[in-house]
Amino acid sequence: MVLLLAAFGLAKGCQEKKASSSVAGSGTFTINLGSEPATINPFTAADVPAGRLHDFTFDNLLIRDLDTNDWEPAVAESWEISKDKKAFTFKLREGVVWHDGKPLTVEDVKYSFEAIFDPDMNTAHLRPYYENIKLAEILDARTIRFSVKDEYFKNFDVVAELRLVPKHYYSDKALKKEHNKKIIGSGAYKLISYEKGKRFILEQNPDWWGRKDPKYSKQWTFKRMVLRFIKEQNIVMESFKKGDLDHIPMNPDTYLNKTSGPEWGSRLFKFKIQNKAPKGYSYVAWNNSHPILKDKSVRKALGMLYNRDEAMAKFEFNLSSFSDGPIYTDSDYHSPKSNPLLFDPKGALAELSAAGWKDTDADGILDKMINGRKTPLSVTVLEPSEDYAKYITIYKEEAKKMGVEINVKIIEWNSLVKLIDERKFDAIHMAWGAGDVDIDLKQIWHSGTGAQGSNFISYKNTEVDRLIDESRRTFEKSKRIPILQKASELIASDYPYLFMFSPVTNFYAINDRIERVKDTYQYGLGFQTWQLKTP
Repeated sequence: MVLLLAAFGLAKGCQEKKASSSVAGSGTFTINLGSEPATINPFTAADVPAGRLHDFTFDNLLIRDLDTNDWEPAVAESWEISKDKKAFTFKLREGVVWHDGKPLTVEDVKYSFEAIFDPDMNTAHLRPYYENIKLAEILDARTIRFSVKDEYFKNFDVVAELRLVPKHYYSDKALKKEHNKKIIGSGAYKLISYEKGKRFILEQNPDWWGRKDPKYSKQWTFKRMVLRFIKEQNIVMESFKKGDLDHIPMNPDTYLNKTSGPEWGSRLFKFKIQNKAPKGYSYVAWNNSHPILKDKSVRKALGMLYNRDEAMAKFEFNLSSFSDGPIYTDSDYHSPKSNPLLFDPKGALAELSAAGWKDTDADGILDKMINGRKTPLSVTVLEPSEDYAKYITIYKEEAKKMGVEINVKIIEWNSLVKLIDERKFDAIHMAWGAGDVDIDLKQIWHSGTGAQGSNFISYKNTEVDRLIDESRRTFEKSKRIPILQKASELIASDYPYLFMFSPVTNFYAINDRIERVKDTYQYGLGFQTWQLKTP
């Protein structure tokens, strides 16, 4: 999984309009990434905007079918799995080239794997997936074999989806700064312009291998793509209405309340869809090493002070589900024993009182002696989106009634990422993006993921670690399900996050330039199959 909720900010007025008009039309498909990625380096990037850019510009060995979720050929034209599932052999297509015209070779594939473990690379978020792969061996000019070190049910999957990068470019340490400004991949699109704070401009790669493959030759037909960084949701909608965006995802509020007018149904069209794609969830992450928040009783009480029913009705319009733990509710791995933490202010106050929190100076805020100092029960929640601050604002009012001070601080996305890396925060309101259908909890919840991994709240439970390790060694899904259910129950009972909401239905809108095969595929929207009516 990767970070989902990015900052939303202002567009650049007339200057932005002028820039957009220079690339509009003539086969240009324009979308919004929401926020600008913290980095575009494929090894260090860990947020959704960067991930979406990389989906357009890089390739993997194999690719998932949108309707079956089965593996299909991509850069590798064929593959074999040994009977003991300890070796995977891939044969590369002939004629695959990088964006700079150099051939993609097995040396590049080998480097793409080995660089993940280069101590000079900031790849802690990737290593939990690839740590069980022992080595990559080149067998001949087009064949490479990966050998397994430890058993892991997703060993083949992580190799199949290995992000392929050119060794000649990304191994050059002298170009390290350039790696965050320029991309060289082999994907369907080339990054031709990166306008900081504004947008990426991509151009169709005529040499992409998929153009010659009958299965993919009608995909990614846009001549040019523009990926904008518009943070404010009202500006996103206005840009869409004006034709500056061709497609936008929508939340329940936008779908229900901001799509009226004569243009809807004639020039603009909205869709409410459901599919089998994995879901993410929103949360408030508590820093589990914080002097106040390392106490599980405090974390539980803070969860009991959140009026999730009110937030669901006001902001989700009862179109989402309550998140009750680290696994989304319609997953096969979700535990039927899991329940969302109920809103219970009196119960929360009892929890805090039992943990020694009292208002000793009658200032309306509970306090307690911690490390020899009187400490008020005050927590600052970092919020990267003004549009989503309302979810925490209602929290403030209920908490204040019980003597708990919740502060909300709006923060720019890249600054937030820096504080996460440095572990300098009380709490953060964010969301995890959708992971895989077959869930692995290690990246976020295992205590051994490392200082720069995705367990940025320093969560630790030795039994959870054991269960996660056991689940990774269990190949049969029916046997893995109860293991992960138990792990998720234990995680939820530690209250490391305030688990909030998970989508059940997805919403999006397009304009009348777009032609589609269908509203959605089984495992994704599939806009790589969309086409433009205008040339």
